[in-house]
Amino acid sequence: VQLQASGGGLVQAGGSLRLSCVASGSTMSISGMGWYRQPPGKQRELIAHVSRDRKISYADDVKGRFTISRENTNVYLQMTSLRPEDTAVYYCHGVSHWREDFWGQGTQVTVSS
Repeated sequence: VQLQASGGGLVQAGGSLRLSCVASGSTMSISGMGWYRQPPGKQRELIAHVSRDRKISYADDVKGRFTISRENTNVYLQMTSLRPEDTAVYYCHGVSHWREDFWGQGTQVTVSS
């Protein structure tokens, strides 16, 4: 499985961005999908997840501002009310039915104050 993420960029605080992630290859093996981010100098963290049965969860600091959606094995992240602390490399993630992890290449999101 390959995951291709896109949609990052530079935006002012309060602005919006939409990230996209398209899966290819053995996509029928994919179960859950989500988005992680890694701020500068910090660890990668899970911010949004959608399970195989479409249950959705968010990290507390993005709840109400970010919306994850999924169409088959493509996953999207609509980000609104962006803050400088949202600056990070954002990674698309997928997990197979037998718990194998797949990662996209990362897309940079920079929010200026």
